[in-house]
Formats: sequence, C-alpha cells, structure tokens
Amino acid sequence: MYYKTKGYRIFSVANYIFLGVLSLLCILPIIHILAVSFSSMAPASSNLVSLWPIGFTTDAYVKTFGNSNFINSLLVSLERTVIATVLGMVIMLITAFPLSKEDISFKGRSIYTWFFVFTILFSGGLIPSYILIQKLGLMDTIWALILPGALSVWNVILMMNFFRGLPKELEEAAYLDGAGHIKTLALVYVPLSLPAIATLSLFTMVGQWNSWFDGMIYMSDVKNYPLASLLQTIIVQQDLSKINVDPSMLENVSQRTVRAAQIFIGALPILLVYPFLQRFFVKGIVIGAVKE
Repeated sequence: MYYKTKGYRIFSVANYIFLGVLSLLCILPIIHILAVSFSSMAPASSNLVSLWPIGFTTDAYVKTFGNSNFINSLLVSLERTVIATVLGMVIMLITAFPLSKEDISFKGRSIYTWFFVFTILFSGGLIPSYILIQKLGLMDTIWALILPGALSVWNVILMMNFFRGLPKELEEAAYLDGAGHIKTLALVYVPLSLPAIATLSLFTMVGQWNSWFDGMIYMSDVKNYPLASLLQTIIVQQDLSKINVDPSMLENVSQRTVRAAQIFIGALPILLVYPFLQRFFVKGIVIGAVKE
C-alpha cells in the first residue's frame, strides 16, 4: 500500500504553491493589458491602471477595428498561420514517415537523416535567403512568409521518433491487406499520431503567429505586414506613421490604450485555440520519449 509521507505532503504543498504563483505571473500581465485597453485616456496615460479598468470605455477597440492596416495585418496573420500549419504538417508527415524506417527497409536512410540535421546546424544566412526570395518573385506575397519555414526539421525528428515507437505489426497488417505506403500513413500512422500532430501544430501556429522579422524584410508595403510585424513597428519602434491613424481619432483615447487593445487582440487567437488542443498536449509533449 502507498502511504503519503510527511515529506511527500510538504513537497506537494510547495509544488502547488509554486505552480499557483507561476500561473499568476502568466495571467496577471494579460489581465493588466486588458484593463488598460478598456480604460479612459487620463488614467491609462498616467499609469494608474493595474488589474481593473478606470473610466471604462471601448473606444480603443473601436479605433483598432476601424484601422484598415490593422485589419489587413490580422487577416494576413490568420491566412499565414492556417496555410503554414496545414502545409507544414503535411510535409512533416511525408518526410518523417520514410525516415522512421529501418536501414534494411530504406537504404541510405541515415544519409538522408543527417542531410536534414545539417540544416539545423548551418543555414544559408539572411542575405542569401533574401536574394533567393527576391529572385523567385515572392517579395510582398504571402508565400515569402510561408515557404522558407514550411518544413521544420526539429518537428520531423520528433515525429520520426514517435513513428518508431508505434507497433510495427500494425504496418505489416496494413501491407498484408494491400495498403501502400501513402494509405498506411494516412489510415494507420496519422490516426495514432493525433496527440503528436496536435502538439506540433500548436507549436507551429504559435511560431507563425508570433514571427515578425520575416515580415519586416520581405514586405515593403505595410498592407502586407503580418500582425506581429505591425505590432513590432507600433510598440517597439513606436512608429505610428504606418498604422493609418487619423490624429483626430486619438483625441479621446491614449496611444497606450490603443496599443494595449492591439496586443490583446493579437494574443487572443492563440488563447482561443489552445483549450481545444490541450487534451492532446500532455500526451503529445512526450513524443519520442517511450520506446518498445
């Protein structure tokens, strides 16, 4: 019989306290940003807002959704995230599946694997990448944001290890029933790998949504900026010339409340998606950790 010792109970209490404090440290900044976005101009500009709005108003959101450049950037980020996630998962699966085979089944597998690993250690560099995108005619297009990072080798390695942990008998049974490689991948491996796919999809979505540097270098027109690039321009560089704001629009709201509203709107899609993938996250986070 298992007994909870005094030391175990002390550790559990300390662990819960630590996790509770850590959760508060993650949640409180979001609550603060939300409170600032709903506050009026004077208290927000005076930095008097903490965790509750002062002088409640929705003017910052009205101004934000009335900003054509912000809406365009939001749509660009949504389009980029959806396309890049779907395309990235498809390419990752068809790459990881053959690399998960034994050398006797796929001759030269180790060579191909190290070929992919090499790209993690060394890259072509920023200038060659920029020249390549320019020569391909992808500047100021959504594909300049998607194609360079369409295949994550790190995700391929994780999925490859997950595939290796699946029972080989299932694949052999599929082959005996007349299934080919593509059908076996689609009907056997993919259903069994949903936790891993969901976890890697979440990582890909967050990475694509938060990526801002490629938008700055590949997009010359602010209308094609993804949301992260636009927010970097507004918040970090504090350049309001690119957000298409009429000065008269800021008479009743401060720039701080508008920026807070834009930050919260920018974080909201990922916050909404995460709960639907959470049930896969715990199981998928240990992909490749358990072997037969």
